[in-house]
Amino acid sequence: MWKAVTLPDADRIPWAVWKALLVAGISLGAIYGLIALGYRLVYGILRMINFAHGEVFMAGGMISFFVGRALGANGYMAANPWLTLVLLFLVGAAASTAIAVGLERVAYRPLRNAPRLVPLITAIGASLLLQNSFQGFFGSQNRGYLVPPGLEGNVEVLGGSTQFLGFDIAKVQLLTIAIGIVSVIVLSLFVAKSRTGRSMRAVAEDREIAELMGIDVNRTIVTTFIIGGIFAGIAGVLWGLTFQSVRPTMGFVPGITAFTAAVLGGIGSVGGAALGGLLIGILSSTAPFLLLRGFNVASPFQLKDVITFLILVVVLIFRPTGLLGGSDKEKL
Repeated sequence: MWKAVTLPDADRIPWAVWKALLVAGISLGAIYGLIALGYRLVYGILRMINFAHGEVFMAGGMISFFVGRALGANGYMAANPWLTLVLLFLVGAAASTAIAVGLERVAYRPLRNAPRLVPLITAIGASLLLQNSFQGFFGSQNRGYLVPPGLEGNVEVLGGSTQFLGFDIAKVQLLTIAIGIVSVIVLSLFVAKSRTGRSMRAVAEDREIAELMGIDVNRTIVTTFIIGGIFAGIAGVLWGLTFQSVRPTMGFVPGITAFTAAVLGGIGSVGGAALGGLLIGILSSTAPFLLLRGFNVASPFQLKDVITFLILVVVLIFRPTGLLGGSDKEKL
């Protein structure tokens, strides 16, 4: 969505452009928030950072691309755009969930009682394995992601872009923001109210005592990876719909950015992961133009990743628990 914004002079950025940047940042922040939820859930249960989660996100986008291409080729997408959209989300979620559960079973479960550094290194190795495997199977080139006809174009909010408070928002952006809000609410209620959510909180508090109380720890951990995989797969489809492009290497930078979002908001909090994603999305969209005059760059978005990692360093130094993070006991 960035390519729609061209700014020759940072001192003369019209208000309409700032509104477009803000909306784009909120939409991107919703995607980061969905990915960050997976980091937050796995960390809460296993106290490890699953650095392969970016590739779990990538798998959902890549596999759903091939399904979308097939549906577009036979005319099904044009005839049933909304059903196609549902199928894309189901396929993306299923693909990412399969990868996430496979990682837990093959790579992480045997190392559950190992020192923390061991599963961390394993996660990095799994990330590289998945990334290179997808490149080997599908090639490393960018692939154009088909958007169902019903999601093309913009909608006007509060009177459209001609008014001070009105603005135009792409339908894909509106869908992304809505899914992000609903996902955070559903996950919060699930963890707080459901029996499985209570089991997850018990395992996060003390795995051994939870097992003595009759909780199936392995099943609870697998459920955690399933939930994280579902959100990552949905985020992968939304990424493809938003940028209309996917590739096997697309998971690394969004994955690290989502990890930064989880740290910023508080990696022990569902609301913190969502808040961190929102803030990172808005800052990565707007901050490059605020700093444009201080850097000699062809495009302000060259500074986007610099800002993201600068935020990570600052947060780790001054607020390692994040904005909404609490004590070490608050794991879920």
